Amino acid sequence: MSFETIRQVKKFTMTSDERLFALINATRYILDKKIDGSFVECGVWKGGSMMSVAYTLVERQVTKRQLYLFDTFDGMSEPTDKDYDIFGSLAKKLLQKNKKQEKSSIWCYSPLEEVQQNLSQTKYPTENIIYVQGKVEETIPETLPNKIALLRLDTDWYESTKHELVHLFPKLVQGGVLIIDDYGHWQGCRKAVDEYFEQNNISILLNRIDYTGRIGIKV
Repeated sequence: MSFETIRQVKKFTMTSDERLFALINATRYILDKKIDGSFVECGVWKGGSMMSVAYTLVERQVTKRQLYLFDTFDGMSEPTDKDYDIFGSLAKKLLQKNKKQEKSSIWCYSPLEEVQQNLSQTKYPTENIIYVQGKVEETIPETLPNKIALLRLDTDWYESTKHELVHLFPKLVQGGVLIIDDYGHWQGCRKAVDEYFEQNNISILLNRIDYTGRIGIKV
């Protein structure tokens, strides 16, 4: 069913097939190993990645897990000078070159109502889908699950990624899965991840999914 799920969500995500496949496999792993906790995503755009999680859960007849979607639902937050891509281009300048409402823009703009409509296609119970609107630096840690089974970070920038790790990684349970979408592409994201694990003396193997995506299991 992986390829069918990818086909269903493809137009709702900029994520590669490899990263979607890894996310689907991670969801199955969590269910197979009976790892407790919610599924959390920071930076959702149109909701395609969490749709793939929801489809996989429905396929397994698991509908009581809570899905948390953190996003501004108004496009990207403001980057800093730490945020530049693998080619050295500053995120600030790239944002200035694009309009927020363009469908495939770097702005990743998608209003809340659109994301809710997209997630409804999965038939996952709406009462178990929690949308948290606003910058993660402002909404976290106000709204958090007690335990996290899967944590997917896709807000691109240094400040947001570091904030997410500080507050969310401690809630990721042992055996839980961490996915960093932009580790290879956005250098601010990479810096935030490397700093967090070094500063907290945490050992984790982040395996390469594709040129930018990384996945690891908390030990």
